[in-house]
Amino acid sequence: MVVKSELEKLGLHYISVELGEAEIRDDILAEQLASLDIALKKSGLELMNDARSILVEKIKTIIIELVHYNDEQIKINLSDFLSEKLHHNYPYLANLFSEVKGTTIENYYLWHKIEKVKELLVYDELSLTEIAFKLHYSSVAHLSNQFKKMTGLTPSHFKKLKQERRSTFYR
Repeated sequence: MVVKSELEKLGLHYISVELGEAEIRDDILAEQLASLDIALKKSGLELMNDARSILVEKIKTIIIELVHYNDEQIKINLSDFLSEKLHHNYPYLANLFSEVKGTTIENYYLWHKIEKVKELLVYDELSLTEIAFKLHYSSVAHLSNQFKKMTGLTPSHFKKLKQERRSTFYR
C-alpha cells in the first residue's frame, strides 16, 4: 500500500505492485526515481534497481514464504524449486546468494526452519513430532539433530529455558 501510494503521489502509473516488486507502465525520470527512493526510505523500504540484489531478495522472499506461510511441502527439491520460480540455474543462484549474503541458500533455509521450530516450541501447541511433520522433517531425530547443530541446544532444553524465563518474569 505504501509503494502504491508513493507511486500515485509521483504520478507514476503501475501495472502491478507485489511484495518486493513493482512494474511501472511508463519511463521514470531520474528526479521521480530519486523522490521515490527518498519516500520509500522514510517508510522503512528500499528501492533496488540492481538486478543481482533484486534476485537475492526474491530468493529470500521465496524461502520465507515456504517456511513461515506455507504448510504444503514442495514436491521437488529446493534447488529445482528456486530455479523454476526464478528462471535461473541453481549454481548461478547459489553463487550469487553466497556472494551477497555471506551464507549459502541451504543455511539460510535451515536457519528459517529452526526459527519456525523455536516459534512453535514457544507457542507450546504442538508436540515435537507434530512440529517435525509440519516442517517436513523426515523424523523427530532429524529435527532434533539439526536444531542442536544450529542452536547448541536440544529442542526440549530450549523449551525448558523459555518456560523458566517466563516463570521468572512473572514472579
